[in-house]
Amino acid sequence: MKRWKIQLLVGFAIAFLMSVLYVFLPSQFQSIDNRLRDYMFLLRGPIPTSGDVVIVDIDEKSLKELGQWPWQRKKFAQVLQNLATAEAGVIGLDIVFAERDNSNPAKILGELGYPLEGVEDYDLILAQTIANTPTVPGYVFKMENDGIPSESTPMIPAIFIEKNKPENEYILEPYRAILNIPIIQENAYSSGFFNTIPDDDSGIIRSVPLVMKHDGVVYPSLSMEMIRILTEANKVYVNYAEDIGVENIQSGELTVPTDRYGRLLVNYRGPSFTFPYISALDVYSGTFDPAMIAGKFVLVGTSAAGLLDLRAMPFDNVYPGVEIHANVIDNILTGDFISKPSWIVAADIAMMFFVGITLAIILGYTSAFMSLLVAAVYVSALFAFNYYMLFYEGLTFNILFVIALLSTTVYMLSMVLSYFLETKQKNMIKGKFASKVSPAVMEDILKNPDSNVLSGTEREITISFSDVRNFTNISEAMGNPKSLIEFMNEYMDPMTEIIIQSGGTVDKFIGDAIMSYWNAPNDVEDHADKAVVATLKQLHALKALNAKLREDPRFINVVKMSDAANKPIIDIGIGLNTGVAIVGEMGSTGRSDYTCIGDPINLGSRLESLCKYYNSKCNISNFTKAQLKGTYIYRFLDLVTVKGKKEPIEIWQIHDFDEDMPPEETLYKVPRAKLDEELALYHHAIELYKGAKFEEALKIFKEMNESKDKTNNAIYDIYIERCEHYIEVPPKDFNGVFVHTTKG
Repeated sequence: MKRWKIQLLVGFAIAFLMSVLYVFLPSQFQSIDNRLRDYMFLLRGPIPTSGDVVIVDIDEKSLKELGQWPWQRKKFAQVLQNLATAEAGVIGLDIVFAERDNSNPAKILGELGYPLEGVEDYDLILAQTIANTPTVPGYVFKMENDGIPSESTPMIPAIFIEKNKPENEYILEPYRAILNIPIIQENAYSSGFFNTIPDDDSGIIRSVPLVMKHDGVVYPSLSMEMIRILTEANKVYVNYAEDIGVENIQSGELTVPTDRYGRLLVNYRGPSFTFPYISALDVYSGTFDPAMIAGKFVLVGTSAAGLLDLRAMPFDNVYPGVEIHANVIDNILTGDFISKPSWIVAADIAMMFFVGITLAIILGYTSAFMSLLVAAVYVSALFAFNYYMLFYEGLTFNILFVIALLSTTVYMLSMVLSYFLETKQKNMIKGKFASKVSPAVMEDILKNPDSNVLSGTEREITISFSDVRNFTNISEAMGNPKSLIEFMNEYMDPMTEIIIQSGGTVDKFIGDAIMSYWNAPNDVEDHADKAVVATLKQLHALKALNAKLREDPRFINVVKMSDAANKPIIDIGIGLNTGVAIVGEMGSTGRSDYTCIGDPINLGSRLESLCKYYNSKCNISNFTKAQLKGTYIYRFLDLVTVKGKKEPIEIWQIHDFDEDMPPEETLYKVPRAKLDEELALYHHAIELYKGAKFEEALKIFKEMNESKDKTNNAIYDIYIERCEHYIEVPPKDFNGVFVHTTKG
């Protein structure tokens, strides 16, 4: 059999399998498909609303001023009256008044047997206000049998007609209605339920029922009823598509597509508070702009967490329920619906066969690399197609099964067709380089076999050298090599982890020193900052590490030695430099390693050595400082030429991160205000020194050296000695440069 025929059969078989799963096991996979669609909403982001829907919010401010919910019905009536006075088009209440107002004077006095003549009835006031304003009260359906018998049902001033109704029922059928108290319900022109039913798989609300059926009668949702009032339709048609279920709902000239259960798939405008909100308190007090209300659909609901009307939706896990109804009304007003017509199932299956067969044939004639490329193109194209159809055509095609089909085909065929070539190539690379490079570099080579990562190239890197202080004394106190190795491993492990997590590469361990660098072999954005952050994190980590070592009985001799010297068990100095170095595979024919060489590396090593001279824990060059974007606490140390270099460089000490931290967590031992004061005065003295004003500088250095709060015990002695020398032997053409003739 010819190869293309085999490929065709494989593609057909996989497409057939996916189609069977799609038709007969849809619920098991619907959750994943829904989440993929949620991601598309996040990718699309917020979109503008029609501007015709406004939310009056019973928010925290309103609850604070008007009291806890429920308010006196008289207060709420004032809110509705003010909305009507502002000429609101239709007012919908995402609220149900299922019980009488407990603060109602008529209720209280009536229960006590007092005469009610002339007594205010708050429930009656609200009912009359609803009757005299364009208000549509809400109610809620109880979906499950809760043991309470069903009583009255709401009256609706319209006829709902089911056209082409099949034998099977698809519209949701609740158990009973929880209505407003009779005096309110009977005075209302109309009403609608405001149930929002989350998906079973995730609790996310992606669709909202526009109609439900109770005792054989179809009832509209609050949103649908507000739209019906707009259209002034006396008849609403629920149109079925043969035996598939509801296809759409027609109110006047408006046709709203739904799923088979009469639910609208909500095209959410964005996260919480995408719609305009007005505080109920502002409406009550009349301090709102009537122009925001005039002629608009006004929904009254709550965003207050304590009132428990918060839901989950694709954009947000904490979303006011009232805003869901706002989205439904806005969808209907603008007509940008999302729907799943009955023919979508057939289209999904056709797409599976098309993708499966064409992809199988193409992959049968491509290399492993091209297979991945083709797969990426297919995935991108299918994702783009689904995105376009969802948001521009309002159609929900299945995402999961087509991509699952694609993935299955890619992996089946690409593994079969490219197994021998790729396996052979990887084995060849491993055999050639296994003895030469680190695992990290090996992994990079395997991912990019055609790259020249091993060849020597010039790269800008930030190099770091760290060194343990008093290591000779530690070695002597340890007593035996095994304990010393265990001790160093306790130190090296956390330090190495910090370097690696920051994107650095550990080049080598040189006794007690660690050489590492950033921006090789792979690019590391802001590598200078990454190196400084890793350095400061290492210095901060020493506190916990020393505490851990102090409790370890293996290292008791080192603990005693450090206590006797009044020093931490482990203290380190780190030098950082940034520059262009040669990076690549270096060594002999039989043994080599991926490393770096060049002047920047030598200077980094010198900077680490000079930590002892300047009594600093972190020295950086001006080359590194020039590239830093983060905020740190700097101290200028010196302008020097180091051994082996002619050009002067600036050496800077970094004390710590420039951020608020508890005093006990900082690397410096004084309050931050004192450190800032010290550094300001110190840098002033440095400027005097650079300007050859040695006597003035000397005076400041001596005063600072006598301070018990100074944060560098050596730097003042250094500059005092230099100033005294230059006062005694005035230099000619002083440029502030000091020459280091030794490494440290």
